[in-house]
Amino acid sequence: MIFGLYRALTILGGPLIGHYLKRRMARGKEDPARFGERLGRPGQPRPQGPLVWLHAASVGESLSLLPLVERLSGRMNVLMTTGTVTSAKLMAERLPAGAIHQFVPVDRPAFVRAFLDHWRPDLVLWAESDFWPNLLDGIHRRPIPLVLVQGRISPKSFANWQKAPRFIRRMLSSFTLCLGQTPGDAERLAALGAPKVACAGNLKMAMAPLPGDEAELARLRQTAGQRPLWLAASTHSGEEAAIARVHKTLAQRFPGLLTIIVPRHPHRGAAIAAEVAAMGLTVTLRSVSAEPAGDIHIADTMGELGLFYRLAPIVFMGKSLGGSQGGQNPFEPACLGAAVLFGPHMTNFPEMAPAMVECGAAEQVADEAALAAAVGTLLADPTVLTARRHAAQAWAESEASVLDAVLEMLAPLLQQAEAAHARS
Repeated sequence: MIFGLYRALTILGGPLIGHYLKRRMARGKEDPARFGERLGRPGQPRPQGPLVWLHAASVGESLSLLPLVERLSGRMNVLMTTGTVTSAKLMAERLPAGAIHQFVPVDRPAFVRAFLDHWRPDLVLWAESDFWPNLLDGIHRRPIPLVLVQGRISPKSFANWQKAPRFIRRMLSSFTLCLGQTPGDAERLAALGAPKVACAGNLKMAMAPLPGDEAELARLRQTAGQRPLWLAASTHSGEEAAIARVHKTLAQRFPGLLTIIVPRHPHRGAAIAAEVAAMGLTVTLRSVSAEPAGDIHIADTMGELGLFYRLAPIVFMGKSLGGSQGGQNPFEPACLGAAVLFGPHMTNFPEMAPAMVECGAAEQVADEAALAAAVGTLLADPTVLTARRHAAQAWAESEASVLDAVLEMLAPLLQQAEAAHARS
């Protein structure tokens, strides 16, 4: 009943959907030059031969699929769809040669049909939990093999979906196979009605290190000189003030301390700078001055997180302290050999975060005071810092086999797609 109502609303609500999309475009959330793709109109021709379509909602999800894209692009055509302007820009930089990016069509039956009629995918790989009823139903009706990779159902989402059991069961029934990120995700997917479930691990552990310009890294190291420094990465609103207070506490022990903040949303850079300056600290913005001077340097640019992970020996992961909950990916700094810290709220990584703490690859801090103490310990003792950095990198390297496990589970479906075109 819910699906039928949703489908009817998306058919009859064309004018409202159009108005909503125009408002998004006015706010810069849609690409005017490629807007037709959101309506199911192709931006490129379909290449000959087997084609696998991978879908990810936004930046984080699309990055986690890149190792899979790189392996698949060597054997068949790859189409990647995302839904945000930011992720589209990132995919333009990061997708391997030959892979195609398109914006995912808005979840309206006519748009879905147009998209599928043109691209005719032989296999669809869907990331995490970006469930769109008309898209999933359209794929299922063709029928095209559909696999959920990086499947993620948090306990909170699980409780919410249990209030609409038939609706979620219908959507999950479209999937040929659901691969949970963790055993817990796999169990929740099965309980909600997924017909075939397995767990191969988290593809975020197969990600190549984020890129970083070596020449710029050398320049930043020369500029920073011998100053003690640490990084707060992917921070969210409310955390920057806490980081600034930690800096003020630590600067009394470590003269010349440099704290670098990379906000999760770079457009907040100026507001963060004003907030921190009001606390009596000197601040520089990378978008204005590339030099990390003053007390706190705010890296409010896109695509440079890998650069700062390489620069800073100590990295605190944001969205994990205070009101912002869930955490950002601690694998990224670990694989580059940083000593990793995160706050008490890491529900986005229910298996990864405890595993890192258990093997000494990361430290979890309870609050702002504990963060100041942890950073102070690492800054004060080079031996402890080196041991923690080595442990983080060793853990990251030991977890990198997940990609092979996922590909092994996908092998029959990939072979099926290749065989279908070999016969035609």
